[in-house]
Amino acid sequence: MFSIIDRYIIKKFLSTFFFMLAIIMMFSIVFDVSEKLGDFISNKAPLKEIIFDYYLNFIILYGNMFTSMIVFISVIWFTTKMAKDTEIIPIWFSGKPIYRYLRPYFISATVLMLFSLFINHFIVPNANKARLDFEEKYYRDVMVVDDYHAEYPGNQSVFFSNYNDRDKRINDFTFQQWTSDDKPSCFIKSRYALNKPGSSIWQLRDLYIKNFYKDRIEIRHLKTLDTSFNFTISEMAHRESAAATMSFNELKSFIKREKTKGSSMVPMYEIELHQRTSYPFAAYILTLIGVSVASTKRRGGVGVNIAIGLGIVFIYIFAMKMLTVAALNLGFPSLISVWIPNAFFALTGVILFRSSQK
Repeated sequence: MFSIIDRYIIKKFLSTFFFMLAIIMMFSIVFDVSEKLGDFISNKAPLKEIIFDYYLNFIILYGNMFTSMIVFISVIWFTTKMAKDTEIIPIWFSGKPIYRYLRPYFISATVLMLFSLFINHFIVPNANKARLDFEEKYYRDVMVVDDYHAEYPGNQSVFFSNYNDRDKRINDFTFQQWTSDDKPSCFIKSRYALNKPGSSIWQLRDLYIKNFYKDRIEIRHLKTLDTSFNFTISEMAHRESAAATMSFNELKSFIKREKTKGSSMVPMYEIELHQRTSYPFAAYILTLIGVSVASTKRRGGVGVNIAIGLGIVFIYIFAMKMLTVAALNLGFPSLISVWIPNAFFALTGVILFRSSQK
């Protein structure tokens, strides 16, 4: 059963959170509209698509992304008000264990964490897909890929010199097939290639094929060839944000396939996968730190506590970004890089809470 104080704090927590979320999202949309309105008008983006395909998914993405940070600011805001109104001292000296004071905070944080976790894994990928599709049509520059080379399962390698998303054409397409003992089996070079959208069917133009046999080499020149490969253009040419549009299982399969190709982007995709869980769990840690910072009366009241809180948030974001760069450039394991800031700040939160009791 919840006590009166439990219900009071939970109500304060959740109402402050959703109020802060609404304010922050409103300002974010205003700034985003001011930046992109000209592009929307020049590209004749329909108002319905702007609202439902872009800004509705914009709110889902960024509202969820900053959930933990908004939790932190909300906790500092209303807890500082409680401390200023001398509402916390009677709770701390009520005779109950001091950790009992944290229960309504962590109940509220659990509700928001589970909500964020569900959205991160099941809602955000679809929202990102709709938002990015809108940006491709009305806002983003044409995607260009130069000097692509990758290894594929089955001892296959692919190279092309250039591709752009406007005409969907690959220039200087080269395909090589090797035997299990690393001997050439087939070599195809085409002036350009087209991949049928959503399929593994390819059309090669102005090409020659070299087949290697035990006793001879056969070379054929063809004007056009319809064939299939076990890869698609969507695997070769995609933006870095493509991983954000994939569900958990899709992203796991995508990472596995990129590893077989030796892609340098694998750590970034792994970071995206692990952050979907680590970011929601940060709500617990930032709640504990927020309570510790805001439960003590300070000269300057809310302003001082928010300034301290924003400083901690800045350090947290900096640590997350620094370790992300380390994972990408220095070979740190992605899982450890994503969770180290949470572990460090969890310890910091425990220390701050203990010192706040004094």
